[in-house]
Amino acid sequence: MSTPPLKTRERLSEVRYEIRGELAKRARELEMQGRRLIKLNIGNPGAFGFRAPEHLQRAIADHIHDTDPYTHQQGLPAAREAIAAHHVRRGTPHASAERVFVGNGVSELIDISLRALLNPGDEVLVPSPDYPLWSAATILNDGRPVFYRCHEGNGFLPDPDEIETLVSQRTRAIVLINPNNPTGANYPRALLERIVAIAAKHGLLLLCDEIYDGILYDDAKFEPIAPLAGDVPCVSFGGLSKVHRACGWRVGWAVLSGDPKRSTEFRHAMDLLGALRLCANVPGQFAIEAALDGIDTITPLCQPGGRLYEARRAVIDACEASEHLSLTAPAGALYAFPGVTGEAAKGFDDHAFALEMLETEDVLLVPGNSFNVPYRNHFRVTLLPQPEQLREVFARIDRVLARRAEANGKVVPLKKARPAA
Repeated sequence: MSTPPLKTRERLSEVRYEIRGELAKRARELEMQGRRLIKLNIGNPGAFGFRAPEHLQRAIADHIHDTDPYTHQQGLPAAREAIAAHHVRRGTPHASAERVFVGNGVSELIDISLRALLNPGDEVLVPSPDYPLWSAATILNDGRPVFYRCHEGNGFLPDPDEIETLVSQRTRAIVLINPNNPTGANYPRALLERIVAIAAKHGLLLLCDEIYDGILYDDAKFEPIAPLAGDVPCVSFGGLSKVHRACGWRVGWAVLSGDPKRSTEFRHAMDLLGALRLCANVPGQFAIEAALDGIDTITPLCQPGGRLYEARRAVIDACEASEHLSLTAPAGALYAFPGVTGEAAKGFDDHAFALEMLETEDVLLVPGNSFNVPYRNHFRVTLLPQPEQLREVFARIDRVLARRAEANGKVVPLKKARPAA
């Protein structure tokens, strides 16, 4: 008698995370065959030769003898004080160490915050395109993501009027990703103020993913939302993984701001859920104060001559030179989100294109539909490789798109009619 297979959670069928999905699995198979791939699917600085700043490494090394025990479920007191002080300098209202939560990366804190907030059937307004962890975590905590559109024609910025039309009696929160992953959009103050007004009017929590807050290009300026929110409850997420190039340390934080009376129950729920997982990675927490109070190591990388700036310029130049690509230049973060246009776009399927790039050109991309958009003509690349490598990648992309355009542009001659008998 055969044993029936183990059943899994049904809602997992609704979750997508192609960034590390089927294409990434196929890439590993090709690498095992000896293929050398250029993998642009993950914003992982260490994989492209970046290192966490030396003063952060030294801070951990100097305290390694203090890292054996568990710490408080919300994080090391000195680390939380440093995060709170950083937010006080930004103008975050009611920022204090008691309202700071340190986690194993922002990813864990996103899950904890949604688990603390949602009851079955509750809704969360999420941008489209989104970083898919947000919609996945909403689903796996028995909520329902409701997507508000960020149109490319509007610089991938959302329309506050549309956001408000999506608010229902079950809506609990609005998610903002600023600067944005995958598009690189940077939200201006006036837009953020209008979204804050919607949250205030409808009693919603603002969930603000600001992990790329220091990665900005040209004249872009980051506007933290918490100072604009005032007494509106807000959770601001940050960490060491991107700005400080320390993804593997798994150090993130969430800062609860707004009127403490309105968020007391939510704060207790966050604390309980943090206690259930005991505590976050301790060694990495000793780098937080050094990161927030030490020298600025990210801005030089984002200015002309800096590696990230020049990588971004290589992508912009390649898209401008191509007959088959369009691009809204990213104002921040570590990604570009090009679109395929013209003859190459006819019948275009982003997943099939990504698979073709992997199989024939040794390049791993992420299909645009992985970010919960209804269209199928975009893809995401990270800006972390050297500029010359990105130029080579886009030469390969253009080669594949040129073949598509040529095939789509061919005119099939009509069959001649048979002469009458």
